[in-house]
Amino acid sequence: MKNSFRKIPGSICAPLGFKAAAVFCDIKRLGTGKGSEKGPKRDLALIVSDIPAAVGGMFTANQVRAAPVKVSAKNASAKFARAIVVNSGNANACTGTRGLRDAEEMTRATAQAVAAVYDRRTSFRKIAPREVLVCSTGRIGVPMPMANVRRGIGDAARQLARNALSARAAAEAIMTSDTRRKEIAIEFALGDAAVRIGGICKGAGMIQPGMVPHATLLGFLTTDAAVESDRLKRALNEAVAQSFNRITVDGDMSTNDTVLILANGMAGNEPLGCSRRPAGDATRIMQSESLRTAKRLQNIFQRALNFVTLELAKMIVRDGEGVTRFVTLHVRGARTAGDAEAVARSVANSTLVKTSWFGGDPNWGRILCAIGYSKARVDETKVDVGYSGAGSKKITFAVRRGQPTRVGLKTLGAIVGQPEFDLHVFLNAGRHDCVLYTSDLTEEYVEFNKGNLSDPRSLGG
Repeated sequence: MKNSFRKIPGSICAPLGFKAAAVFCDIKRLGTGKGSEKGPKRDLALIVSDIPAAVGGMFTANQVRAAPVKVSAKNASAKFARAIVVNSGNANACTGTRGLRDAEEMTRATAQAVAAVYDRRTSFRKIAPREVLVCSTGRIGVPMPMANVRRGIGDAARQLARNALSARAAAEAIMTSDTRRKEIAIEFALGDAAVRIGGICKGAGMIQPGMVPHATLLGFLTTDAAVESDRLKRALNEAVAQSFNRITVDGDMSTNDTVLILANGMAGNEPLGCSRRPAGDATRIMQSESLRTAKRLQNIFQRALNFVTLELAKMIVRDGEGVTRFVTLHVRGARTAGDAEAVARSVANSTLVKTSWFGGDPNWGRILCAIGYSKARVDETKVDVGYSGAGSKKITFAVRRGQPTRVGLKTLGAIVGQPEFDLHVFLNAGRHDCVLYTSDLTEEYVEFNKGNLSDPRSLGG
């Protein structure tokens, strides 16, 4: 089905009723870890809805969860929220009870600062700390410099604005080892209403999210669509499953991975997810038509949200630490969905496979090896492996039925040597497929992450 939405500027500030701001408050003290050489970059951001917004959240499945993840998971389980506060430079992870107190203090400080600004306007309802979501990214095991954080929250609240520059500043403030901003916004029709979805995210290293409804990936989404809270949570679950949970750079899952969405309904569409009954003595035909319309509108919104999250997820892989190759990995014909994903992750996270891609080497032997040690049940005599240009339907096979083809190394190398290409694995054992977006592994990645005790700037959590 062809997408009927268009990209627009403004990312998280494109939807009606959302404001953002970002400031530098020296959360990561200069000279104390990776990224400190960037100087005084913005390191704290606020995202605020003018009115209560339906909320959804997805969080890391890592058993070691940062304090802000614990606080936000609780607050996002409610129906509504108003604001997101996020900092870079300090993950507030493995910081014990102090870390929890600091994360909760960030919600209180945000509620107070935002209320103080909005109190100058009429029709503002006081914001409660439980309506604030908090996220952090950066070094692990270091206490938050709360005096700096409180000052930054106050400064950011006074700068809240709805424009592309404010959105851009927020996208920059959440960056750590990222080399560029990651932001997007789209507009589309939802019934008679024009609706917008905007998003920003960060992530370059420590990327293999495993988020469930309960350097780090952070994603923040805003929409002015009217969506019932439970419906929004289900929509985010589906969107994350096909985007952020389908990428890997280095196979490491962070303690802080979080994706949040706020939907304030200011576009004025018929609320999605609410039961709609025709008035009076409506016939079953009318009821059926109403349900079909509701389902069609929900599908439109879901496709739009899926598009936004997938575009953001791909930006993360392309900006992975040291990445020179972007690979779309297709696994087809597995016995089960679990087998398909197991094979995909085994190949995509293989150090030998990823380093061969860096050299432009179509080393299918390493791929077969990774398939074989995955948890999936496979028959090597049925496996096909092929390459194609990015998005191309023409597949050049290196392996058929577990045996090499007559295709020359130079032909295969011409494909793998491109900045982007597709890898196709056919297991020929069933009907289940999986798509994963991954990258190569380079010397630059090792250099960036190896650490050096004689140089504090090279150390980080």
